[in-house]
Amino acid sequence: MKLFPDRDPVLFQIPGFETFECGKCHAAEELVTKSVGRLRKVITQLETDWPQAKPVPLKQYIIQPYTDKLLQKGQLAHATYDTIRVFPSTILIDEKVYQLNTHRHEALHLNQPFVGHVNELEAYSVNILDDHHFLFLEYPYFADVISVFFEPELDTLLADWLGRDINDRLEVPREVQWYLMPFDEDRLNRLKSSSQKWKPLLHEASRLYREHPYKTAYLTAQTGVRSLLFDLAAVSLLSLPQLDLPQEQIEKAFAVFEQQMTRDDNTRLGYVIDRKQESMMTLKYTSPIKDPNTRRTLYFHYLKQKFIGEDGKVKLTITDQKDFEAFLKRKRETISKMIDYPALTEIERRGAEDFLKKVSKN
Repeated sequence: MKLFPDRDPVLFQIPGFETFECGKCHAAEELVTKSVGRLRKVITQLETDWPQAKPVPLKQYIIQPYTDKLLQKGQLAHATYDTIRVFPSTILIDEKVYQLNTHRHEALHLNQPFVGHVNELEAYSVNILDDHHFLFLEYPYFADVISVFFEPELDTLLADWLGRDINDRLEVPREVQWYLMPFDEDRLNRLKSSSQKWKPLLHEASRLYREHPYKTAYLTAQTGVRSLLFDLAAVSLLSLPQLDLPQEQIEKAFAVFEQQMTRDDNTRLGYVIDRKQESMMTLKYTSPIKDPNTRRTLYFHYLKQKFIGEDGKVKLTITDQKDFEAFLKRKRETISKMIDYPALTEIERRGAEDFLKKVSKN
């Protein structure tokens, strides 16, 4: 089916339609027709609001009524290679609750140059600009910048929003329950009103990623800091809050950040440790700096000292070239294994092979 006159057609599939007796409630032709309209709307809006996403190279859309390695329990959807896979329930959630933000998120993944947390940061950036509720659902990517520079009460707002009781016995994901629950609209609107101020930072983080996909993916993995590019965008574009601390305390705090942020356990040993949070925890219990926003402000001053050059531009320095190369090698090996996965469609396999060729050049 063609979504746009000047682009290649998209293959729509519903594997297991007969096996899982989907036909008792649905007509396959109607599901495909609705999907065409949905994707046309999503891609048009995405390419308008986020021009760096153009063109979205969608070649296949799979409505999958079962779990497997490519679409696992707990996921709503998964973008593989030139393909978006969704559960039937995802379509309902996305149309009735999330305003198609899951589809928008996965569509952007198809256009991204590499993999990792940097991918998710950019995709969730699109989501939070469209709907600020996603800031609560994916706060680790954004909360520190927004707390320090835009909304000092964000910690309290997050605690109240996420602290509401949900029903664990329901099949409805907890994120959907939180989204649908009523909340203080005045507080939400105050947060929403500042969202346009975040936009330049989100686009700058996207630019850094797309210009340096391998370095940014590595540094994010090595530090374990999902928000790293957003944090760097903030310190490069915004004036930092002043620090009302003795110089000795500042230097000791910087030493803590340096010790943590330069460790390579995450990439060398496969750990998943957020070195920013480790640093914050160390400062909380071993220093007189008790205010969390002061600790965050120290972190941003540290980033500026380490990553911002005299010209004001971000400098992405790789200190261990061997570890960087080993990181890229593991990513290539992961893609190679995916190519051999039996359930991969031919479209996905060709897409993975093309992606591997691009990565192998670096």
